[in-house]
Amino acid sequence: MENMTHRERVLAALHHQQPDRVPIDLGSTRNTGINRYAYRRLIDYLGIDDQVRPLQDFGSSRVQGLAKIDDRVLERFGVDLRGIFLGEADSRHDTDLPDGGYIDEFGVTRVPVEGAPYYDWAASPMVNEFSMDVIRRWTLPDPEDPGYTRGLRDQALRIRRKTDCALVLHLDHIIVHATQYLRGFENWFLDLALQPDLMGSLMDKILDYRLTVTARALAEVGDLIDVVSCSDDVADQRGPIVSPDMYRKIIKPRHKRFFDLIHAHTDARLLFHSCGSVYRLLPDFVEIGVDFINPVQVSCEDLDTERLKREFGADLGFWGAIDSMHVLPHGTPDDVRAEVNRRIRDLGPDGGYILA
Repeated sequence: MENMTHRERVLAALHHQQPDRVPIDLGSTRNTGINRYAYRRLIDYLGIDDQVRPLQDFGSSRVQGLAKIDDRVLERFGVDLRGIFLGEADSRHDTDLPDGGYIDEFGVTRVPVEGAPYYDWAASPMVNEFSMDVIRRWTLPDPEDPGYTRGLRDQALRIRRKTDCALVLHLDHIIVHATQYLRGFENWFLDLALQPDLMGSLMDKILDYRLTVTARALAEVGDLIDVVSCSDDVADQRGPIVSPDMYRKIIKPRHKRFFDLIHAHTDARLLFHSCGSVYRLLPDFVEIGVDFINPVQVSCEDLDTERLKREFGADLGFWGAIDSMHVLPHGTPDDVRAEVNRRIRDLGPDGGYILA
């Protein structure tokens, strides 16, 4: 097989055709990025002279402490994709606190974790009081704010001119994380069981905001991108965090609205990030328009990659699948090589796999 360009390789995999090699992603989404402390060690090891800069100093990038990856690192590893990210709203910014924490654009307070490179949830405006009146009074940022999409098309065109890489538009989480942070995690579970209509109203308010921002972004770059990435974690390491029936009744219809809008505005493939053991929900994801699933958290129950490829490989692609809980942080270089070879062997045949 002749050598493909980066984008040709990715497009083949996206369309379940065999590429010349498995495509590689590093940093085209916030879910496939690298923390700034790990990045510092990486560039020191590679001998690359680069400052450690934040990917973005707001949103999920700030929570995770993600680094902006230098092109020399991406080229060194033959990374086949590049990402573009929405900007920060002009009308509302994070409010920094004296203790090093901050209040984000939704009003959620986050604090740094001692000895860790990320921020954790601390407080929110709805944790103690929750009613339709509270939901009505709570204000979101303006979804028409020009800051979200300013320069987005220029970013995409610049990458198209400078590289032959595939292009990903990364969007933020949809409704699950936002409502969990607003209500607090224990309250969130109780709400779904005891007052699902009220929780549904909060989800709908956030979803309407997300739909408007996303439609604006796709109007800017929908013709230039190859993948749209979005996320909502709906499982832990043993299975879904709510029953499949509850997911189908409350969350799935709202996910479908979001995915339908994406597919209506672009021909790009839809990549959905959802951590944990999502095996029992994969048929639902396929049904509502998910093309690729990430991270394929192989240390969780029911996520054997050979089985996943056999059962879902005709309808669903896989993005990730490297064991980041055990092998990457604790394994030897030989362990990592064996892990990578295993996942390529299981998921790579006939395309449909992006290594990340």
